[in-house]
Amino acid sequence: MNNILVAVILFTIGQAMIWFQTNGQFVWPWAKENPMLMALIGFPISYILIIATKHVVAGFDGLLWPGRLVGFGTGMIVMAILTYCYMGEGITTKTLISLVLATTLVFIQVFWK
Repeated sequence: MNNILVAVILFTIGQAMIWFQTNGQFVWPWAKENPMLMALIGFPISYILIIATKHVVAGFDGLLWPGRLVGFGTGMIVMAILTYCYMGEGITTKTLISLVLATTLVFIQVFWK
């Protein structure tokens, strides 16, 4: 369970970094004017996601699919939170249902053995 917790935390950090990397151009003029520098953030993001995948596979006894679904679910949750906080986009009924499903995916993968 410790490996899974570490993986969820790392996936969340990585997904947040991806959000800022790709959507920072809509938040800060500097990011819009410097896409090449924003692209350089890709190296630490990739490293974080590689380590997250290592932990999630160890936590799920060598299975790869649970990690993909945990990464997807954390990405959906991070996207909703950061898009609301930085872009002011509200959560529609469709988005809320998608978030509930994403959260359900994460919980199924983490707690259903």
